[in-house]
Amino acid sequence: MSAVLDVRDLTVDFRQDGTSSRAVKGVTFHVNKGETVALVGESGSGKSVTALSTVNLLPNSATIGGSITYDGQQMVGASEKLLRKVRGNDISFIFQEPMTSLNPLHTLEKQLTESIALHQGLRGGDARRKVLELLQQVGIHDAENRLTSYPHQLSGGQRQRVMIAMALANGPELLIADEPTTALDVTIQAQVLELLADLKTKLGMSMLFITHDLAIVRKFADRVCVMKDGEIVEEGITTDIFDNPQHPYTQMLLGAEAVGVPVPVPADAPVVAHTENLKIWFPIQRGLLKRTVGYVKAVNDATLEVRAGETIGIVGESGSGKTTLALAMMRLISSEGTINFQGADIHTWQKRRLRPLRRDMQIVFQDPFGSLSPRMSIYQIIAEGLGVHGVEPGRDKREMVAEIMQEVGLDPATMDRYPHEFSGGQRQRVAIARAMILRPKLVVLDEPTSALDMTVQVQIVDLLRDLQQKYGLAYIFISHDLKVVRALSHKVIVMKRGDVMEMGDRDQIFDAPKTDYTRALMAAAFDLESSDAVAI
Repeated sequence: MSAVLDVRDLTVDFRQDGTSSRAVKGVTFHVNKGETVALVGESGSGKSVTALSTVNLLPNSATIGGSITYDGQQMVGASEKLLRKVRGNDISFIFQEPMTSLNPLHTLEKQLTESIALHQGLRGGDARRKVLELLQQVGIHDAENRLTSYPHQLSGGQRQRVMIAMALANGPELLIADEPTTALDVTIQAQVLELLADLKTKLGMSMLFITHDLAIVRKFADRVCVMKDGEIVEEGITTDIFDNPQHPYTQMLLGAEAVGVPVPVPADAPVVAHTENLKIWFPIQRGLLKRTVGYVKAVNDATLEVRAGETIGIVGESGSGKTTLALAMMRLISSEGTINFQGADIHTWQKRRLRPLRRDMQIVFQDPFGSLSPRMSIYQIIAEGLGVHGVEPGRDKREMVAEIMQEVGLDPATMDRYPHEFSGGQRQRVAIARAMILRPKLVVLDEPTSALDMTVQVQIVDLLRDLQQKYGLAYIFISHDLKVVRALSHKVIVMKRGDVMEMGDRDQIFDAPKTDYTRALMAAAFDLESSDAVAI
């Protein structure tokens, strides 16, 4: 079988401040025609750097050594003309973080038609029809009305689907997918993987699949390369790697999974927050006079309650209203209905009156790199809330920051470093420390583990569980990873397109779901490894 991509003795060095560090150390692998090869390993292992090297998408500070051939053409040292021809047409990428890959100033239609016009020569109505077909294929609802949307108007999962549509627009021979399903809920994840499988079969496409989700790898990859510290430590047929891993690092990766059950909530635990008949509709305005022509019904009639020491898990497809509901509870967006926090109806409170409550309600976002200021040190980031809210005046702030850093598993000696000097898991711990230093009563956790490696996910879940038990915290936990939800949540709310489809205790939702939609979610999450879904 001929190799579409052949990488031999690949090295990548990065120069910074007069010194050089080696990120990739003599990596050798190949991808055959029609084959899917998975690169797995923890953050910092060199997976993405290896992939970007194939068509020299690395910064000028990088030096590539060794050999990379695509269809017999040498890519290392290739001319810019050849690289431009190959990029996006023959070799296409799906990147992990779509918000940094999509242009915030252009509509979806403009961004998608740009590549189609360049490589296929389609324009006008033909290009528009092609764009609509692509958006529908990747599961964008109401695709025609979405053509004029900008990236910031989409949810994280919807943005990722747009990125996938862009990558597949020109029918590439080799698709390099760098964590393509990280931001997707389980049902859409299954649909996207089936879509990629179908397109791969139709187009004879090959894939280099980079992921930390080993359940996907087991089902959809033909071969696996396990990377650690810039080297491939184990390689083989997927079934052999999973059934009989030889390297201790591979064994550790395969054994990492969030397990356990949440600590029971005391019967007399006080109610921290509850909502009744909460509704969040966003007006759709058009024309010079900005007349309202309709509504985006983000949340319809949501009623929930969370007590001290309790975790409410909110699950559902991307765009179902999970994050919108949580933001409304924290009075960060407008809504209709009742919002009660610690016994007070805060729904009509003005910003000034709400300000003292802000220390008691905190949020940890999905992407810590995007939510942490690159211009502030870790100390400044964590201590910022202390200055805003005047917590424990008279105490030394550095001492307080050191205490919370130790509590979340960070070395206090690193508090004067900056976010880019930390791994993804460490940055998420910084985000948690920033919220926890104020000793809040309610914490919204918006996909806090979705972008993390499996081993780091386990650590973060254990950390959140320990902090909750120690301080009696109430959590609103938003996630599309149902295994993590099951390990952490006492109660679960299932949402779909703004509606609460089902609500109940964790065991009831997971073991005896009442609605077809919930059953579909559970099947997609827990049957992925055992289902007979088509392989990529």
